[in-house]
Amino acid sequence: MNFGKVDFLHELGVEERLLLCVVFLFCFVFLLWVLIGDFRMRLNFVGLMVLVCIVFGGVSAEAGEKGLQEVGVYDVGVKGDGMNEDYLYYLPKGYEKAEKGLPLILFLHGAGERGDEIERVRGQGLPKYLEAVKGKGLPFIIVSPQCRKGRWWTKKGVKSFLDFVIKKYKVDRSRVYMTGLSMGGFGSWGMAGEYPEMFAAVAPICGGGDVKDAERLKGVPLWVFHGAKDRVVKIAGSQRMVDAIKKVGGKPKFTIYPEAGHDSWTATYKNKKLYAWFLSHKKKVVKGKQEKKGKADKKKVA
Repeated sequence: MNFGKVDFLHELGVEERLLLCVVFLFCFVFLLWVLIGDFRMRLNFVGLMVLVCIVFGGVSAEAGEKGLQEVGVYDVGVKGDGMNEDYLYYLPKGYEKAEKGLPLILFLHGAGERGDEIERVRGQGLPKYLEAVKGKGLPFIIVSPQCRKGRWWTKKGVKSFLDFVIKKYKVDRSRVYMTGLSMGGFGSWGMAGEYPEMFAAVAPICGGGDVKDAERLKGVPLWVFHGAKDRVVKIAGSQRMVDAIKKVGGKPKFTIYPEAGHDSWTATYKNKKLYAWFLSHKKKVVKGKQEKKGKADKKKVA
């Protein structure tokens, strides 16, 4: 008879696991205390326990601190899209009282953040920067979906998620922005090429796309970023897209970090000019569809 298997440790949180370790350590030290009669050795054990308590207190406090980004559930996805049901979302100050829609940033993570643990997404790129600055200077709704392990961003999957987000939250459809890094950079290029009418501006980082999309992308405000020394995703991927779009009359911005390798996103997301640039672009909405670029309201990014 199979009664099933219960993974006890898996059910425990970080703080509970640490507490369990401390209890075991305390029992071990107490046993040694009883067995060893040397006074100096006992003092050393006491000192060790004090140190463990200090470290545990600091780690548990950090583990218990709630991040700015909440975890939402996306359970209406496209079959086979490879996306996790959990996603991160951030609502800026004043969201609840807002009578009008607020600008939205869709963030697509890289290959290293794939899986079924949404907290992995919080550790890189825009979500990481958002937590570090505690939302300061980011007057956007920010959503970050997650790809499952071994999967890649699909256009239909991301489109379905974006439609879900726009319907669920108070989103200004004329100010929908997108950015992504590495695998997410490829995803950003693909989404913008397939659905250019959806985005007021797009910022792909260390990615690449299909030059056949150049004609469709020429009207989309683009700010492309790449490290000159990137050995994971060669800068040629971004350069080809920029050149192709310029050839058909587009005017994408292209920032190259001369000394940067694959991580060109940390400097990019720390750049306040990126968020001001996003807000400077707005699309005209006609009958529920985004059409033609319009002038954006000037809004200060602190």
